[in-house]
Amino acid sequence: MPINTLGDITRVHRANIPNQIALYNISDDKTWTYEALDKESCQCANALAELGITRQDRVAFLDKNAPEYFTYLFGIAKLGAVSVAVNWRLAAPEMEYILNHSEAKMLLIGEEFLGHLSEMNLDLKDRAPGSIVVLGDPGDSGYLTYEQWLAGKSEVDPHVVVEPEETCYQLYTSGTTGLPKGVETTHDNLITMMTSGLAPLNFNPDAINLVCMPLFHISGSGWGVIGLFSGCKSVLLRDVDLQQILSVIPQHGVTHTIFVPAVLQFLLAQPNINDVDFSSLKSVTYGPSPITEEVLVNSMNTFKAQFYQVYGLTETTGGVTMLHPEEHDPGGPRADFLRSCGRVVEGSELRIVNREDGEEMPEGEVGEIWIRGPQVMKGYWRNDDATAESINAEGWFKSGDAGYLREGFLFIHDRVKDMIISGGENIYPAEIENVLMSHPAISDAAVIGVPDDRWGETVKAIITIATTEDGKALTEEAVFSYCRKNLANYKCPTSVDWMETIPRNPSGKILKTELRKPYWAGRERNVS
Repeated sequence: MPINTLGDITRVHRANIPNQIALYNISDDKTWTYEALDKESCQCANALAELGITRQDRVAFLDKNAPEYFTYLFGIAKLGAVSVAVNWRLAAPEMEYILNHSEAKMLLIGEEFLGHLSEMNLDLKDRAPGSIVVLGDPGDSGYLTYEQWLAGKSEVDPHVVVEPEETCYQLYTSGTTGLPKGVETTHDNLITMMTSGLAPLNFNPDAINLVCMPLFHISGSGWGVIGLFSGCKSVLLRDVDLQQILSVIPQHGVTHTIFVPAVLQFLLAQPNINDVDFSSLKSVTYGPSPITEEVLVNSMNTFKAQFYQVYGLTETTGGVTMLHPEEHDPGGPRADFLRSCGRVVEGSELRIVNREDGEEMPEGEVGEIWIRGPQVMKGYWRNDDATAESINAEGWFKSGDAGYLREGFLFIHDRVKDMIISGGENIYPAEIENVLMSHPAISDAAVIGVPDDRWGETVKAIITIATTEDGKALTEEAVFSYCRKNLANYKCPTSVDWMETIPRNPSGKILKTELRKPYWAGRERNVS
């Protein structure tokens, strides 16, 4: 039986390799075979069905990395419903927007986020009992635990007919308007990514896959699904714990893993890094944020594994370009290709386009990166205008990133949009500017990314002050405090500059290129 949909993954492996270990959770030392994983996902599917969840209904998850994410995910997929993983780093108002915008009909939430839940006004709170279920101790909330929710539910597969072109994932990505957008990823998108796009990663049933990146990211959840799709054992960490990563790799014989560049940099800085046995490690995938050559070369020398760089977005179901191990050539005749993010993967197409007229740019000239192929999203949920802006009539997705091609290799040059990438997190200035402008003492604000040795980029706020009520000057700390109350910590400014008048063009658009220039002077490109 072929694997055509997300729900088929555990279904097929339960039939073919029932006793193979599928998942090991470090936090509670618990193991699932593929048979156990499929049985529990069937219980989830049947519990969801009892709540009235049907095809294409949205069902949400809010917690750090937990094994129940996968049992829940495959259960959702077996009904043809759609999984919405919420970024646990967000502030409560941001979580609330995503849960309501997605029209989620159920929420599985970790106990440590019940405080956030109490601050939210959610549509699903008015639904039937069981529409909110807690992983861990629900305290006096009155909500069911996950175990109570599953108790007595059938382990029989509901066998709902699911079409591969239907949506199965809905991850949220921030938008330039300041409101997150729900990216609709289909079964076809995911299966294509695993069978052709990232097939060179050479997963097999003997691999041991480390899953430590956040599951609300395509690089986290998608990576976890790749391992399970291949029939191998995946080792799950609740969070990015540097010392735990270093102990888990030799202890469990990890062969495959993915890190964002910031994690590689932090691992290299650990005092015991040279004492760790990395001999089991065969493959390290890194991306999607840029990496310095120093960090990359030091990582290659330390881990002594095959390194793969990938570039992609949530909208492209992760990686659509790949720099292969043999193309990592520090000190060699093609060493400068280390700065590229490789060539387009099988089945996908890539163009560099003049954003103004849509004409293709000559080799070596910078333009916007356009992508077409079976990994491109279905669209943005409940946002036809944004979908039409992003995907043209010929199916080309406009990434908003700028780069150039050289001998078929993609080099990221800058970003057409103003997105900041800090430690692998995508941050859109408009979200932060909206919050800053709601402060009564701020009359104008601009947010830019500035270089940072640890995170690649970090957020700087440039502010024009209005008169405060008490006549006192607004302090940098007051700005930080206000942002922390309304935004996820990683989005908050780390520095503030004061400006009498923020420069704008005649149409009122902030001249961010001019604002960035002093901070990026002398740098080879305007992303770190």
